[in-house]
Amino acid sequence: MIQIGNVVVSFDVLREKFICNLDVCKGACCIEGDAGAPVELEEIEKLEAVLPIIWDELAPEARAVIEKQGVVYTDREGDLVTSIVNNKDCTFTCYDEKGCCYCAIEKAYREGKTDFYKPISCHLYPIRIGNYGLYKAVNYNRWDICKAAVLLGQKENVPVYKFLKEPLIRKFGEDWYAELELVAEEMKKQNLL
Repeated sequence: MIQIGNVVVSFDVLREKFICNLDVCKGACCIEGDAGAPVELEEIEKLEAVLPIIWDELAPEARAVIEKQGVVYTDREGDLVTSIVNNKDCTFTCYDEKGCCYCAIEKAYREGKTDFYKPISCHLYPIRIGNYGLYKAVNYNRWDICKAAVLLGQKENVPVYKFLKEPLIRKFGEDWYAELELVAEEMKKQNLL
């Protein structure tokens, strides 16, 4: 592990390779698992504000869940997460004509309808952020549904931290990311990566 400011970064974030391969996985990370995506407290208001913009994109079942319990709930571990449909799909998940799922919030962002991209945990995946009092931990989350992303990342030789440059800057800032790059380059020179 390395530490930059109050953030501890797993070596796997620097070492492992990853590039999302939506053609293969079809966005399975939005529809698999036993809970919704982690949400930060300040994101709840943003999720609620974007609802009128994306409402018609959402499935009727998703709208019913949101009307009943809201955009988030507290999961078994006590974490705040996006609401889900049928213990599976994120309520913000939609599908294109090829059966590939996409985020209705991200679509609205890309169309210039909102300035909220999507929850930072979604933008950062396969990185998960742990909060430990004064420190945050940046960890690489391995999941078998991302096997195609690992293979593509290995083929293109793109480490997780480079693939996720934009969301890492969104979360921690440009200076923090620049320091992460410097540390990674130094570790490569020392044959540690």
